[in-house]
Amino acid sequence: MSDDTTWGKAHASGPLLLGVRHHGPGSARAVRAALEAARPGVVLIEGPPEADALIPLAADPDMRPPVALLGHAVDEPGRSAFWPLAEFSPEWVAIRWALEQGVPARFIDLPATHTLAWDTEPEAPSDEDDEDGADDEDAPDTEGEPGAVRDLRVDPLAVLAETAGYDDPERWWEDVVEHRGPGRRDPFAPFAALEEAMTALRERYGVGGRPRDLVREAHMRLQVRAARKEFGDAVAVVCGAWHVPALREKAAVTADRALLKGLPKVKADLTWVPWTHRRLARSSGYGAGIDSPGWYGHLFRAPDRPVERWLTKVAGLLREEDRIVSSAHVIEAVRLAETLAAMRGRPLPGLSETTDAVRAVMCDGSDVPLALVHDRLVVGDVLGEVPEAAPAVPLQRDLAREQRRLRIKPEALERELELDLRKETDAGRSRLLHRLRLLGVGWGEPAVSRGSTGTFRETWRLRWEPELSVRVAEAGVWGTTVLAAATARAEADAVGAGALAEVTALAEQCLLAGLPDALPLVMRVLADRAALDTDVGHLAQALPALVRSLRYGDVRGTDTGALAGVAAGLAERVFVGLPPACAALDTDAAEEMRGHVDAVHGAVGLLAETLIGTSDTGQRDLRGRWRSVLRTLALRDTVPGVLRGRAVRLLLDDGELGPEEAARLMGLVLSPGTPPADAAAWIEGFVGGGGGMLLVHDERLLGLVDTWLTGVPAEAFTDVLPLLRRTFSAYEPGVRRTLGELVRRGPGKNTGPTTPAAGLPGFAAEPDTGRADAVLPVVRLLLGLDEVREHEATHDNSLTGVGA
Repeated sequence: MSDDTTWGKAHASGPLLLGVRHHGPGSARAVRAALEAARPGVVLIEGPPEADALIPLAADPDMRPPVALLGHAVDEPGRSAFWPLAEFSPEWVAIRWALEQGVPARFIDLPATHTLAWDTEPEAPSDEDDEDGADDEDAPDTEGEPGAVRDLRVDPLAVLAETAGYDDPERWWEDVVEHRGPGRRDPFAPFAALEEAMTALRERYGVGGRPRDLVREAHMRLQVRAARKEFGDAVAVVCGAWHVPALREKAAVTADRALLKGLPKVKADLTWVPWTHRRLARSSGYGAGIDSPGWYGHLFRAPDRPVERWLTKVAGLLREEDRIVSSAHVIEAVRLAETLAAMRGRPLPGLSETTDAVRAVMCDGSDVPLALVHDRLVVGDVLGEVPEAAPAVPLQRDLAREQRRLRIKPEALERELELDLRKETDAGRSRLLHRLRLLGVGWGEPAVSRGSTGTFRETWRLRWEPELSVRVAEAGVWGTTVLAAATARAEADAVGAGALAEVTALAEQCLLAGLPDALPLVMRVLADRAALDTDVGHLAQALPALVRSLRYGDVRGTDTGALAGVAAGLAERVFVGLPPACAALDTDAAEEMRGHVDAVHGAVGLLAETLIGTSDTGQRDLRGRWRSVLRTLALRDTVPGVLRGRAVRLLLDDGELGPEEAARLMGLVLSPGTPPADAAAWIEGFVGGGGGMLLVHDERLLGLVDTWLTGVPAEAFTDVLPLLRRTFSAYEPGVRRTLGELVRRGPGKNTGPTTPAAGLPGFAAEPDTGRADAVLPVVRLLLGLDEVREHEATHDNSLTGVGA
């Protein structure tokens, strides 16, 4: 501890109050300088007192900010709050200084047990009331409308910046704090000036629209008094500058205790969790956020020449993205930034000047690469790390073990993960991600695989967000391991499912997640629901998920015998109930049923393949019975046209209906006796959904459509036009262009070899062998066949030589 002279210079009497801006690098440097000069006996920090036992972990080598204190209610983990800290946060600097010097450090804010119970707002992090004036979310609605209370809140930085003639609070803060540095002669002068400004603001605006601050500041005063009794006046307090006047105020102990009397309480648990720079940004929704955490981190770490170092870093990023940026660009950008700062009357270039310089010099005036600089550097994707010694719920510890075992590390930057389920490690990663999704922990989201459509491939988009720590804590009620928790959650969801499709989707998730213990219960619930559900739409919606589950089971080596039986029984019920369910449907219901018919058609094909080799010959004939259902739909007049047309198309594609018969059915539907709207619906079912290539290759069908369309009466054409437009707009542009050329030429009028004047090339009766032979050398080169032939010839020659 320093001598009385040094402490007296810091403050005549009482504690040393260091008012700061949360996540301000200038405040962080000033706090360290003040603590080094004053050498207090104890450091009190704004934060939840329950976290005092966690302070020593800040000195652990594996603790890397940004991190956050996570507090959650033990009985309701979803009720939570965060207290984030970055390496440039003054509170973090104060904690590290105290640990390095062996000085006690304590948190003095309102305990989390009250903060979490005070549920007038969904979240109440301790530093969301920061003095930079970000919207404070911890003020209860006391009188009038909530908006009236919010309108009274004061943005201290905005008021001070406006008073100084600035229109941007961030720019004002950079000029007066970040670019000035701590006082070299008097390290306490910046805090005295800031306290004076905040005192004037508190006298003018009172609590500033934050009534909850009165309670928090009362608790802080009580903690400061207790520390002074133990350590005397050698007490340093690091808190938001907005609170300093209230802590300096002489308030009665009884009055402070009266404010704290009767506060609601919950049992709370706290731990350290990783945080990200992106979550520190104000745009992420965090109340005490900052616009540019990456920039602030750079200012805090740069020992000198921050502008030159920053622009060099920007140049490196742009080079990684294959942009041509040389050292000359960096030099010119530095000169431009300094010139802009001088023209704007700033002591040093700030973020706005460096951004303008980067846009003009390195990005050629484009905001596209500049957006990358903002995302990667100004904000950043830094993810903190927490040591294993930090307390955590058992489920979190098991998740960490699984992540290490499977070598899949949480990262703040979104990335794609390609998995080959034939490999044990990738299969384990897939199971872990599916189990977490089942538990509501959205670490990964499935994506479309590139380059392969096999069921052994999976693609995931991974991105770890700090809020997922809360989701893990919530999921801890289901079990102590990821496997046990996912199993318990699946069983509970199956029992509480409200629709058959939900149970079938759950069965699919159980197979994907590798939950064999949950599958029997899910299958029993599925069988019971399927037996009681009489809605054919529900049955048809459930069948595809079951069939997909069979395929996934084959890839993952899961026993799906019971699932196959349920799927086959479900298919039989769909076959029986579908024809009567398709009668007398309106337009919307018919369109929805068409989707079910398409899904069942694909599912039946896969299911029939799965059942090949089983002893039940009845189940193996699923395709034949399904085709009988389609024939019934195609020929029944009471079925809407869109369903009849779709049934004919599916039979035609499967080869169960010849082209002549399909043309005959189309001709009947498109005859003058059929209302135009019904005929248009039939066409929508037959060639809708991207089926234009059928008309391209079968000009007879195209001719029938063309003849019908030209014969539609004028008064009925406007009624069928929207449906026809929807049908043909789904085709690819090239298909539409080809159909237009065929219609212009006249479908069916040119069946011989094409000539330049005959129409589109490519529709000749016989292949053009001359044109085909012309591409053979290129094909052989691409396949490497010439190299193989050359190698074989060389080998044969060598053998000939040996024989000779």
